[in-house]
Amino acid sequence: MPTDTPTRDNPPPRAEQARPGPANPAGPDQRAALLKDRNFRWLTGGAFLSMLGDQFTLIALPWLVLQMTGDTLVLGTVLALISVPRALFILIGGALVDRHSPKQVLMITKYINLVLLAVLAALVLAGSLTLWMVYALSLGIGLATAFSIPAGVAMMPHVVARHQLQAANGVNLGLRQLTMFLGPLLAGVLIALFGDATAAHPSGGSEARANATGIGLAFALDALSFAVSAWTLAQVRTLGGGGAPSAAAPAAPPQAVLASVAQGLVHFWRDTELRTCFLYWSAIALFIMGPIHIAIPVLASSAPGLGAAAFGIIVGAHGAGTLLGMVVSGMVPKLRIGSLGMTILAFDAIIGALFMPMGLITAVWQGAALMLAIGLLGGFMQVSVFTWIQQRVPPMLLGRAMSLFMFIFMGLAPISAAVTGWLMKSVTLTQLFVASGGTLVVLAALALVLTPMRRVTDAAPVAR
Repeated sequence: MPTDTPTRDNPPPRAEQARPGPANPAGPDQRAALLKDRNFRWLTGGAFLSMLGDQFTLIALPWLVLQMTGDTLVLGTVLALISVPRALFILIGGALVDRHSPKQVLMITKYINLVLLAVLAALVLAGSLTLWMVYALSLGIGLATAFSIPAGVAMMPHVVARHQLQAANGVNLGLRQLTMFLGPLLAGVLIALFGDATAAHPSGGSEARANATGIGLAFALDALSFAVSAWTLAQVRTLGGGGAPSAAAPAAPPQAVLASVAQGLVHFWRDTELRTCFLYWSAIALFIMGPIHIAIPVLASSAPGLGAAAFGIIVGAHGAGTLLGMVVSGMVPKLRIGSLGMTILAFDAIIGALFMPMGLITAVWQGAALMLAIGLLGGFMQVSVFTWIQQRVPPMLLGRAMSLFMFIFMGLAPISAAVTGWLMKSVTLTQLFVASGGTLVVLAALALVLTPMRRVTDAAPVAR
């Protein structure tokens, strides 16, 4: 991205920014340089607050619904109202990001989320929240995240130089993982200190109301995090002057949104390495993500000697391993087993082998050790994969590329979870873990033999 001495006030031409070159190691010098960059500090500081606030809502919203209704079907409906629109509109969100710039789209979604969460907090604290309001606000939050996710992921290449992306992604993903530790803990303490809920269910539950001080404060803090992060985002100066095309590049006439989505999909399909990776990750999302999300909680609740506390320890071990993997990726970014593609396949095969014995564990430390190792391998590759996509895709298509990547794991994972729930009626938990882990090993082996995955490298493609 950078030329000789670019500044945010006088950014280099877009063509110069996109010029490929060898990536510098994401070592201590790169991280130190990033921390001196005021734009990176504003962006990551605001993102950290926003991600921390999200964890408050992720804990408070299910708790609120269960306190209001005690009905898991209603909870599933609320979660579906968030996840389904997010999956359906995330590709359109990516197209709008490319059309209007990540910063503009992200700013608008922050204001929308601020209003939605502030209204939710006010209604809870006032004791006037009804179930249909929860449905409507959940739908609004789901739609907003369909646009905020691709915008947030596409922001980084507009803020830091290309050779700094590995280090920047490591810092950003590491902070995200940190919020997944701190957020639920702080939210739980807040709800416990100020009271969880007092709920009534008049008229058979159709007008269920909740008055929950702790839950209301959790939503209010999330709303505050969006307000502060919107202010910090406003301080960020992007390399392209806020995402607008530079004078060196003629402005193209705007496309219709659906045509823009189609253009992005055609480009990704024609890029052999992108197509191979996206199809491979789609298979993983369909065959693997459901068992991970469904089978592990069932294991903790049904296995002798385990329970809710064990579930928390096992999930926490996975999070700790993921964070550790991101740290290791920052320390040794060039660690590879041959190429980037070979490393992905090798790590996935090892993860599959580690997942297979999960159904046989008899002690918490066994599950925690397995999930720690799985998280370590996955966290290491997350940073490299994000950086590879950001470097490979042209800036004008980056929003659509990241939205497609997120759609694979957010749109296909619920399908996988539904299939897993159906399968668990006819197979044992042990069989499910063995089949899931074995499937991942087989997928990695087939990709090695039948696809160009093993030839995927870290190098950016030569500009055409």
